[in-house]
Amino acid sequence: MNVGLTTPILPAGEAAVAAAARSLAEGGLVAFPTETVYGLGADAANAAAIARLYQAKGRPAFNPLIAHVGDLAAARRIARFDATALALAEAFWPGPLTLVLLKTGDCAVADLATAGLDTIAIRVPAHPVAREILRAFGGPVVAPSANLSGHVSPTTAAHVQSDLAGRIDLIIDGGAVAVGVESTIVGCFDAPVLLRPGGLPRGEIERVLGRTLLAPPEDADSETGAPLAPGMLASHYAPRTRVRLNADRVEAGEALLAFGPTTVPGVEGAAAVMNLSARSNVDEAATHLFGYLRALDVSGARAIAVMPIPHHGLGEAINDRLRRAAMGRE
Repeated sequence: MNVGLTTPILPAGEAAVAAAARSLAEGGLVAFPTETVYGLGADAANAAAIARLYQAKGRPAFNPLIAHVGDLAAARRIARFDATALALAEAFWPGPLTLVLLKTGDCAVADLATAGLDTIAIRVPAHPVAREILRAFGGPVVAPSANLSGHVSPTTAAHVQSDLAGRIDLIIDGGAVAVGVESTIVGCFDAPVLLRPGGLPRGEIERVLGRTLLAPPEDADSETGAPLAPGMLASHYAPRTRVRLNADRVEAGEALLAFGPTTVPGVEGAAAVMNLSARSNVDEAATHLFGYLRALDVSGARAIAVMPIPHHGLGEAINDRLRRAAMGRE
């Protein structure tokens, strides 16, 4: 990490895209918006840049990174697509779906980015700024969430600045993201496996496949083994304040992360209250999740009490992130 590094923030536009592509080509680290969360980009073929990225995030080197590419043709140059993977890519790319596939024999992505695995996590983002940067750069870009490792993922440029100013080279401000949780990850192995729920609901994937997605191995998200995919460490997405799930009341000194039109006992004494969706909409809740967790994290509360969230649609991804956030401070 460079001591005394300045981190300018540029508004999205032609000049910002050119600056981002230039910085990536020079081995720099660039934060930019995707439709899911803000990503921290590095040249996927540059091992030194990837090492800087791990250092800037404080990320375990055994946690693999997602390679972002501009289109399916670029994806096929670095990953092997079977019929299942091709069907999913054609149905959902560009979009919030990451596929874990075997690498091609001449895959240009540095081994450091794949954590020594023979597979690669890959997606085509839908955000126009991300796509313009990939087009201008001309190669794959690894881009985990642009935050300190294990901390709450960023959904605005200000969130990125809060965590990584002075650690990275450039932030591109494209406004708030649309989805608000990371991409869904599907492993295309002997049978398709849901490795991480995310911004594309399970049901939509299963409708295309005509079959149920399998669950990952029970030890796939342990803290000690190498995860099969990004974002699978048991403790992840965690604020510094302890998170208490499925709260049916607010205890003294707690903040409340609410959901729905009704409240819970003790709310009048809460240190702070934020409602993910007063109308009980899980899509709206996903867009607010990480921003509200960050806001409550600095409220001075001794804990964040979280009301139950339905498990349907994007609720599965929300509950996955909340479970990992709670494990981070147990």
